[in-house]
Amino acid sequence: MARSKLEMIFKNQLDKKTIISVDNPKDDLTEEEVSTAMNEIILKNIFSSSGGDLVAISGARIVTTNVQELNLA
Repeated sequence: MARSKLEMIFKNQLDKKTIISVDNPKDDLTEEEVSTAMNEIILKNIFSSSGGDLVAISGARIVTTNVQELNLA
């Protein structure tokens, strides 16, 4: 079974990267939607990190992991 997550990568006030992950993003998610959401997070100062407020977009990616469950019973 494949699992995916959206990783939104921000820079904080100390110029360090901070990642916010969202499990199971919708399949038809667009770059524009992700960019808009990330800009809203920065604008509304929704999250902060150990390095201070999030101040800039550094990138975003969708990570897909294949998981194979083993039946050990």
